[in-house]
Amino acid sequence: MDDAEHMRRAMALAATVRTGTAPNPWVGCVVVPSDAGRTVFEGATAPPGGPHAEVVALAAAGGAARGATLVVTLEPCAHHGRTPPCTEAIIEAGIARVVVGVEDPDEHVAGRGIAALREAGIVVSVGVAADEVAEQLAPYLKHRRTGRPWVVLKMAASLDGRTAAPDGTVRADDPQLTVRLDDQSPPGPGHPEPIRVVLGTAPAGARVHPALELSGELDDVLGELGRRGVLQLLVEGGASVAHDFHAAGLVDRYIVYLAPAFFGGDDARPLFAGRGAGTIGDVWKGRLVSVARLGDDLRVEVAA
Repeated sequence: MDDAEHMRRAMALAATVRTGTAPNPWVGCVVVPSDAGRTVFEGATAPPGGPHAEVVALAAAGGAARGATLVVTLEPCAHHGRTPPCTEAIIEAGIARVVVGVEDPDEHVAGRGIAALREAGIVVSVGVAADEVAEQLAPYLKHRRTGRPWVVLKMAASLDGRTAAPDGTVRADDPQLTVRLDDQSPPGPGHPEPIRVVLGTAPAGARVHPALELSGELDDVLGELGRRGVLQLLVEGGASVAHDFHAAGLVDRYIVYLAPAFFGGDDARPLFAGRGAGTIGDVWKGRLVSVARLGDDLRVEVAA
């Protein structure tokens, strides 16, 4: 296997801990011993307070780490946080070469990890499978660069672009906004309950309680959530909320579920309730990421 293949294995490891590491990044790591015939050792980031992916992989490798190559999706940290610097563990283990997917824009890292490794005589390669890694870590990278969460707008509609959901979803649908796991197991360290947020005030007795109630400009709402360590925000509002996020250019990803149905008129609510493009030149165009069939429905993901 080459560096890119090992990086993709590290990405697969990172994906297994995606929901349990926030506000830390979900990172995967592979230690490849200098003897190509030996076992490859793997690690992924533990929940906050636990070891980072590099330390997990190094512990698994033990003495086999000396002279080995370490492949990691994100630049190793070089500062003391909840845990000691990963660069120290890498240097002490005798790693000869480090392969990094993307640099960490966090102000505490920002190239310092790579510099520390190179100063210790370790060969460092940066940018292997960088586009793929950046896609996987997009919410974390945006949060560290802007202080705001990555915003996903989720909508459902008929083929004629209508939705039966009225605006003011909390009042109409009384949602719980809790985790739903495929195997029905309760949330745990790897699948913590999300912070539930209501724009405005939730009705007394609503099932969403206790929720964080925020109001004001959406820019301010996103700033507050970013300060609370929220890396990704899933917006499931009505047509007016969807329009406001879209019109303000605050959406990073659109996920639209399309049902093979037609309302056939103007009575039902549209996906967006607000003023749209004035001319064909004003039409917003995104980049198609994926299309998947879910039973009779389609799931369409579009990047801003």
